[in-house]
Amino acid sequence: MGKRRGGRELLRSLSKRQKKHLREFGEEHPFYDKLRVFACCLLGCYCCCYYTCVFPFQSENSDKSSAESDSETEVEQVSVYHKLLATLKTSPESESEEEDDESESEEAGESEAEMDSEGSQDTREADGGEEDKNDVPEQEEGTTDTAEQTLGQEQADGADTSCDPSHEVIEEFTDVKHESEFSLENNFMEEESGDCNADKRDSNSSQAFSEDPFKQHMDKELEEKEVEKMSTLPKTSSQSKWPRLGQLTFSSTLEKHKTLKADKEVDVKQLYLHKPLEYTWPKVNKQYLSSMNKPSDAFFTPLQRELFCIMNTYRDLFYPERNALTNGEEIQHAYCLHALNHVLKANAQVLSNNAKRRDQKPGPDNDDYRDQGLTRPKVLMIVPFRECALRIVHIFISLLEVNEKRKIDVSNKKRFKGEFGFDPEEKPPNLKRPEDYEAVFAGNIDDHFRIGVAILQKSMRLYAPFYSSDIIIASPLGMRTIIGAEGEKKRDFDFLSSIEILIIDQADIYLMQNWEHVLHLMKHINLLPLEPHGVDFSRVRMLNLNNWSKYYRQTLLFSALQDPQINSIFNKHCFNYMGQVAVRNVPLSGSISHVVVQLPHVFRRLEAENITSVIETRFQFFINKVLPEYRDAIMSHTLIYVPSYFDYVRLRNYFKKEDLNFTHICEYTKKGGVCRARRFFLKGEKQFLLLTERFHFYKRYVIKGIRNLIFYELPTYSHFYSEICNMMKATDNGADATWTCTVLYSKYDAQKLAAVVGIDRTAQMLQSKKDVHLFVTGEN
Repeated sequence: MGKRRGGRELLRSLSKRQKKHLREFGEEHPFYDKLRVFACCLLGCYCCCYYTCVFPFQSENSDKSSAESDSETEVEQVSVYHKLLATLKTSPESESEEEDDESESEEAGESEAEMDSEGSQDTREADGGEEDKNDVPEQEEGTTDTAEQTLGQEQADGADTSCDPSHEVIEEFTDVKHESEFSLENNFMEEESGDCNADKRDSNSSQAFSEDPFKQHMDKELEEKEVEKMSTLPKTSSQSKWPRLGQLTFSSTLEKHKTLKADKEVDVKQLYLHKPLEYTWPKVNKQYLSSMNKPSDAFFTPLQRELFCIMNTYRDLFYPERNALTNGEEIQHAYCLHALNHVLKANAQVLSNNAKRRDQKPGPDNDDYRDQGLTRPKVLMIVPFRECALRIVHIFISLLEVNEKRKIDVSNKKRFKGEFGFDPEEKPPNLKRPEDYEAVFAGNIDDHFRIGVAILQKSMRLYAPFYSSDIIIASPLGMRTIIGAEGEKKRDFDFLSSIEILIIDQADIYLMQNWEHVLHLMKHINLLPLEPHGVDFSRVRMLNLNNWSKYYRQTLLFSALQDPQINSIFNKHCFNYMGQVAVRNVPLSGSISHVVVQLPHVFRRLEAENITSVIETRFQFFINKVLPEYRDAIMSHTLIYVPSYFDYVRLRNYFKKEDLNFTHICEYTKKGGVCRARRFFLKGEKQFLLLTERFHFYKRYVIKGIRNLIFYELPTYSHFYSEICNMMKATDNGADATWTCTVLYSKYDAQKLAAVVGIDRTAQMLQSKKDVHLFVTGEN
C-alpha cells in the first residue's frame, strides 16, 4: 500500500510534459538514465567514490529546494537508486523519504523485481562471505509484505537457508529479516536503552571516562616510537604471588607497569560493568558461589575474582590449569562476562554517537566519533566442540535477561538448538570412561563449526553474517575452512581485521586435533582487510587505520597444561601494549604418584644438540639402544606409547621393514582393526603394539595384556602416564616381577617431566645426566 500511495503522489507531482512522455513511450525520459549510470558506477566502485560522490549526491537529494533534485525523484529510482542510498550513510530525512517516494505500475514492478533479484545476487557473489547489505532497504521498505514476513519467520524459527553446499561461505549465515534490526548504523541509544539520560550522564562524566578500563584501553593513542619499541625490544618481567592463582609472571615491553595486586573483595561498581550485567551476573553465577562467601563478595568465586581482575585491565592472560571437572565452567562464565561487557560497551558507544550525529547540524566530520574498527566483529571465541558454543550462547542469554518478564529476543534459536544440541539417546549405552573424559566429551562433540552472534541490549541474533556480528564463536577447523589457503579462490579473513578480544579456551585439546589450524588463524588475525565492506571511514579508530590493531588485542588463553606449542602462541603472537600475565605454577608431585601397581620405572636420557634435532636423536636412540633389549621373545606383550602421529608412522614403517612381529592402533584405525589388534596383543600372537596418544585421548580403551611398557616420549597429558601404567593390573596372567616401564626423555622435556615425576625429581634428573631408576610401590 505504501508503494501505490507513493506512486499516486509522485504521478501528481509530474509535469505535463513528463506525463505525456510517460503515456506515449511507456518509460521515462532518457535524461533520467544518468541516474542509473551513476548508481551502477557507485555499485561497481563504492570503495573509491564513497566520500567524493555519495555524500554530495545525498545532500542534493535531501534538499527539497533544489529543482534538479525534485525532477530526479522518478520511478526508476525505486529499485536501484533507493537501494544504493539505503546501503550507504543516509540521514533520517532521506530514509523517511524513501518509504513514500516509491511508485510503479504492475508491469514496471515485475521488471524491477527481476532486476533487483539479479542485482542482489550478483552483489552477494561479489561480497564473498559477507551477507548482501542491499537486503537492508528491502526489509525496511517492505515490512508489510506478507511473503517477506513469512520468510523471515521461517528463518527465525530455524529454517536453514543454505541449500547449495558449494555456496557455504556465501549463504551460510543469512537472515534478511533481522539485518536492519541489528545494524548499528540504523539504531540509536534511546531506541535500545530505556534510560538514555543515564547513559548520557555516564558518558559525559569525566570520572567515568578516566576510570573505565574499556575507555582507558581503547582510547589510548600509541606513538610510533612506542610501537617500534614493542616490535624490537624484549619484554621485561616481574613476579608476583596471588592467593588463588599462585605464581604470576607480569611482562611488558613498554615502561614497567604497576604490578597488580589481588583484590580480597570486589565492589561491583568498581568493575564498570554495563548496566544490565550488574543485575544479572550475581544470579547467573550464584550456582558457583559457596555459603562461605562474604556478603560484600557475593559476585565471584576466589578464582573468578582474580581472573576477572586481570581480564578487566585488558592484559593478556595465560591460565594453564583449567580443569573440565573442577573449574572449567566457572572460568567459562568469567570470560563470557568480560566479552559481553566489552561488546555492550562498544555498541553503546556507537549507538550513542549515532544519536549525536543525527542531531548534529550538517558540517565537516568530527573525529570525536571514531568508535569502530574496519569491520564489526570485536570478539573471537575459539572452542573445541559445538557443546562449548552452546553453553556460551546460553550464558549470554542468561546475562542479558534481567528478569522473567523481560525476556531477550533471540533469533534463530530453534535452528541453533537443533544444530548445536545433543540428544542423550544418541550416547552409546554402558560406556564407562574416566570422569575427565565424560566432562570433556559431553554433548555435541562436532569440531567443525562457526557462528556469528550480533548483540544489542534487548536482543540477540544467531547465525548473523560475520560482517554484521559482534562475536564469532568457532572451532579451529571451522576457521581454517573459511580462511582458506593461499591461492584458493573462495577464502575470506577480512572479518578478523578488528578483533579486540581473542579467547582461546581448552587449547590443549587442539594439540589432539590439529595445531596447524591454530597457527594458521594467528597468522591471519588483525590484518588490514582487502575490501572496505561498507565501512564508514570517518568512524574508524586511528589505531585500526594505522594497522596497530594487534597491539590493542587482548588474548585470553586457557589450557589444562603447560606445553611449548601453547607457550609459543602466548609469547610470539600476543603484542598487547598493556602487557601479559601468565600463571607459572610448578607441580610439586607428579602423576607417577597415582600409579597403583608395583612397577620399576627407568627414565633413559637422550642427548640432543638442539630442539630441532630431538626427533632424529630420539629415533636413533630407540632403534639402537632400547629396541634391541626387547627383541627377545621373553620381552613379549610390549606396548609402545607414541604421542606424535608422525613418530608413529616412522616406527610403523621401520617395524615393517625389519619384519618385526607387531600390530598397531592409531586414531584412524577402524573399529574392526582395533578389535583384532587388541585380541592379537592379549593372546601374545603379536609381540609389539604401537599405540598413538590421540587414540587414547579419543577412545580411552583399556589395553589388556601389557607386561612391558615403553613411552617413546612423555605423554602430553600427565595423567595419561598413570592411566597407561595402571592398565597392567588388568592383566590376568604373568609374573609381576617381569613388568617393566621405560621412558625416553631429553632436557627439552622439562615441563612434561615435571608433570610426571614432580619438580624436585626433575631438577635432580636434569642435573645428573644419567638414567634414573624409580620404583613405585603404589603408596608414593
